[in-house]
Amino acid sequence: MSLIYHNHCPICGSSQIHKVLTAKDYTVSKSSFDIFHCGGCAGRFTQNVPGPSEIGRYYQSQEYISHSETKQGLINRLYHNVRKITLRSKHNWVKQSTGQKAGSVLDIGSGTGAFLHYMKQVGWEVTGLEPDEIARKNAKDIYGIEARPIEDLYTLPAQQFDAITMWHVLEHVHELHRYLDHLKTLLKPGGSLLIAVPNYTSADAGYYQEYWAAYDVPRHLYHFSPSSMEQLLSQHHFQLVKKHPMVFDGFYVSLLSEKYKTGKSRLIQGFLHGLLSYRKGLKNVDRCSSIVYECKGEFHAKKLRSKEA
Repeated sequence: MSLIYHNHCPICGSSQIHKVLTAKDYTVSKSSFDIFHCGGCAGRFTQNVPGPSEIGRYYQSQEYISHSETKQGLINRLYHNVRKITLRSKHNWVKQSTGQKAGSVLDIGSGTGAFLHYMKQVGWEVTGLEPDEIARKNAKDIYGIEARPIEDLYTLPAQQFDAITMWHVLEHVHELHRYLDHLKTLLKPGGSLLIAVPNYTSADAGYYQEYWAAYDVPRHLYHFSPSSMEQLLSQHHFQLVKKHPMVFDGFYVSLLSEKYKTGKSRLIQGFLHGLLSYRKGLKNVDRCSSIVYECKGEFHAKKLRSKEA
C-alpha cells in the first residue's frame, strides 16, 4: 500500500511542521497514525495516510454511521435523535446565507441522503455526490435520493447551485485545493458555500487529546483550527461571512471519546464533558467541537460591502 507522507503542510505549504500526537483508528483497522502540527497556519494533518484508491477500506464498517444509518448502541440512537434538530439548523443556515426559501443545493459527501431528503421536502432542488457505493445504495433505498459518484464533481455545469454544502467532508478530501478552486465555478453569482469541520481547539479535543474521536484517523486527513480554516478559505478567494456553532457535536464526540479512552461506555462522564464543550461553544464559537464556515466568493462579498457602505 502506498502511503502519503507530507514534508510540508498540505493546508498552507509551510515547512514548520512537527509531530504532536499519535491517534488510533478505533473504527476499522485499530492501527495508529501520527498527527503533525503546522506552525504556519495552526492546522494539523495525519501522516502516512492511504491514497485515494486505497483508503476506501477504512470506511467499511457498520459503525461508520454516515454510510450505514446504524442505530445499534445508545450513542448511535442519540445521534439519530439529535440529527432531527441539526437538519433543521442546516436548512436554516442555507436559507439565511442564500436569502432564498428555495433553490438548488449540492451536497458533497451526501452519505445516506438524510440532509438532501430534508431539503427536498422543503422545496429545494437537490444534487448529491457520494464516493461510497454502499452509502449511495442506502440513500436510494431509504430516502429515494439518487446520489452520484464523487467523480461527477468535475462534470457538473458551471454556476448551477445557489448553495454548496460539505457537512464534515472537507477533512476527508485528498485533493483539498483542487476541490475548493472548483467549487467556486459551480456556485451561482451570490451563491453560498457552507463547510462544517471538527475543531481540534475545542474544549472536548483539549480534554481527550489523542483519544478525541473527531481525529478519526486515517479518514480525517486534516484537523482544522479556526485560524487554519480562515487562511485556507482566503487562499482560495472565499470570504468568510459567518461561523456557526454545531453545539451538539461535542456530546456525540465526547461520548465516543470517553469510550476510546477508558474502553467503557461511561455515559455520565462523556455527557458532562460534552456539556462543558456545549457551554463553551455557546460563549465562543471558536471553542465549539465543530464549526460551520459560511462563505461567499470574494468578489461577491466585496460587492455586498460596497453596497452596505
